[in-house]
Amino acid sequence: MFKTRFTETFGIEHPIVQGGMQWVGRAELVAAVANAGALGCITALTQPTPEDLVKEIERCRELTDKPFGVNLTILPSITPPPYAEYAQAIVEGGVKIVETAGNNPTEFLKIFKPAGVKVIHKATTVRHALKAESIGVDAVSVDGLDCAGHPGEDDVTNLVLIPAAADKMSIPIIASGGIGDARGLVAALALGADAVNMGTRFMCTVESPIHDNIKQHIVQADERQTQHIFRSFRNTARVARNAISEQVVEIEKNGGQFEDVKDLVSGARGKTVYEKGDPDAGIWTAGLVQGLIHDVPTCQELVERMITEAEAIITERLSGLLATPVAG
Repeated sequence: MFKTRFTETFGIEHPIVQGGMQWVGRAELVAAVANAGALGCITALTQPTPEDLVKEIERCRELTDKPFGVNLTILPSITPPPYAEYAQAIVEGGVKIVETAGNNPTEFLKIFKPAGVKVIHKATTVRHALKAESIGVDAVSVDGLDCAGHPGEDDVTNLVLIPAAADKMSIPIIASGGIGDARGLVAALALGADAVNMGTRFMCTVESPIHDNIKQHIVQADERQTQHIFRSFRNTARVARNAISEQVVEIEKNGGQFEDVKDLVSGARGKTVYEKGDPDAGIWTAGLVQGLIHDVPTCQELVERMITEAEAIITERLSGLLATPVAG
């Protein structure tokens, strides 16, 4: 068992988080993560309306009596979703942990904090993590270059990013990106993190609500089979390397604009990947950690394995590296 600032602050048994993932963070996965003693998060915007989110929260409660959270990603848009209504749905649903991402969540803290909701905010730089701390979030999930989705534009790996954040912050830090087993958990704790966030690893579990073809595709892939798109637009995203991502990168290299790729990268096509099981049907996210994923366990098996193996790494391997003091 591990006792950290994260487990104490959020009342979670193990320092492991399944963060929000579009089309993936649904009740069956979140409840399975929660039942395993980790923190699972429903992805709010996977639900078409705030009313649907309330129903998904209720569905999750039918599957677990353990704490779980909701991810609310706030991004600029020509026709933005009703973010405030989603936030209110989270409060009315009685959820006490929220993971925010994207834009500064200050306005939403005014909704969450009076309701006793603890907020984790995602950041890809130390300066953004410090800003999140200054506005009153309860923890920061720090995303390094290895992560799936948006790693920011600075290309800093967690080996540097986590200790750099830990040196300056007083609230719990969650390491995100490149973590999929006990070795990553122990390394993150050694670097100064209080927990780890895993996305791609939790996609490859029995309870993950995506097509088995995609799970097996990740199992067979290695660490080289991801790709950065949108670099020329200063909105970098790490995705699974496939026919569509190769096409997007080629268009960018030739000076193309977002209008030239928007149909290729549409969310509807990405959703089809997970539903139909064709890895080339659209853009979908995967992290470098897929090179460390070799099976599709249940969430319970995965979490138990990570904790057991992490304890063994610390008590057996690492302690065994200490030189025996020589008697004077």
